[in-house]
Amino acid sequence: MTMTRATPEFSVAGARVVVVGAARSGVAAAELLASRGARVTLSEARGAVAGLARLRAAGVEVELGGHQAATLAAAELVVLSPGVSPRLPVVDAARRRGTPVISEVELAARWLRGPIVAITGTKGKSTTTVLTGRMLAAGGREALVGGNVGTALSSQVGASAPDVIHVVEVSSFQLELTQTFRPWIAVFLNLSPDHMDRHASFEDYAAAKARIFANQTTSDAMVINADDPFVLQLARGGRARPVRFALASAIAEGLVVAGDSVAYRSARGVQPLVPLSAVKLPGRHLLSDVLAASAAGYVAGVSPVAMERAVRAFDGLAHTLEAVGEIGGVRFVNDSKATNVAAARASIECFERDVVVIMGGRFKGGNLAELRPVLGARARAVVAIGEARPHLRAVLGGTLDVQEALTMGAAVRAAFALAPRGGTVLLAPACASLDMFDDYADRGRAFSEEVTRLGREAARR
Repeated sequence: MTMTRATPEFSVAGARVVVVGAARSGVAAAELLASRGARVTLSEARGAVAGLARLRAAGVEVELGGHQAATLAAAELVVLSPGVSPRLPVVDAARRRGTPVISEVELAARWLRGPIVAITGTKGKSTTTVLTGRMLAAGGREALVGGNVGTALSSQVGASAPDVIHVVEVSSFQLELTQTFRPWIAVFLNLSPDHMDRHASFEDYAAAKARIFANQTTSDAMVINADDPFVLQLARGGRARPVRFALASAIAEGLVVAGDSVAYRSARGVQPLVPLSAVKLPGRHLLSDVLAASAAGYVAGVSPVAMERAVRAFDGLAHTLEAVGEIGGVRFVNDSKATNVAAARASIECFERDVVVIMGGRFKGGNLAELRPVLGARARAVVAIGEARPHLRAVLGGTLDVQEALTMGAAVRAAFALAPRGGTVLLAPACASLDMFDDYADRGRAFSEEVTRLGREAARR
């Protein structure tokens, strides 16, 4: 399968470009645009921006305290940071005037010289992205991992080369404004309601995700989850060669678990790729991510030996079912990345019984009632935090004890008091973090710090 990228040269030299949103991706986009000769304004709603002196030294004009209509009216191109909604009135007005509005990922991809492996889905994106990058590296390929995980894609343009593979985690926010973005390998993990506070409907959310396939051709591949009917339906509109993976469904060809291995099944037989004994990640849903990464590696020509080496060395990511301590026979597990209902359900299902779940934050939509059966079967209680506290109590209170806490410290202590010896305190929020924290990682660190503090207090008693 070809890996070449042949796109017309995209130039912004001398153009007036406004980047809206000064988070990590927006700052990277502004710096990239300035380096390519654009006249750049970085517009930010907050009153401060990290790295302000560096931006101004690069020639970027910074507008703080709100997005001014006159600034966007003068733009020849608008680039949105993922955290900024395209439905923002000043952005929508620019689009209606005919000004091109694109995402940071779309911008960066126009200048990449190497092929793209793009990974999307409602849950599991970061784990799959990082593991795919490690498989490629273990197989002797130069791979840069970025996008929605870690480094903004715009920061990697300078290091791009024909033999460099860009492994990119892409969210619906990044995909919905793509126009030419074309992955060599597109990986679609799963789909369930999420970000309903941003997207008008589940159908809009699904359509944004499906743009991962929009510009692929028959020389590309789409790695799709055969266990997920929504993913299969969306993939029918794609032109790329489908490569399926499945844990539960019987498929004639694709990545499966066969005996004691992750394997590729085809009419020619079963080819073992990675022994299950090499997988250190807990939970069935994370095994599905291993299958997806193995499928991408298989398409890219990574040998089974290299795949196994990468999987054996992969202990998982911070804030993804991360064990952070044990106090008085009670385990503490940080799954702060479980920011939607589906991810929280998969997290809770990793534990058989005696779980106390810390949940809550800024609710993004979805049906919390879907958690009732799994909580009823496995959990002792829920400790609710953040803006979603009343909603969690209203929906889940009839299933089990729901207590409320105003801080992470109070939540950790309440959960510890409710957990029996041999039980688990699990942070699986099912919500975004921005009501109380900078992001999910900040929330996960706060949880870990409170567990450490509680452990010290227990040791002094």
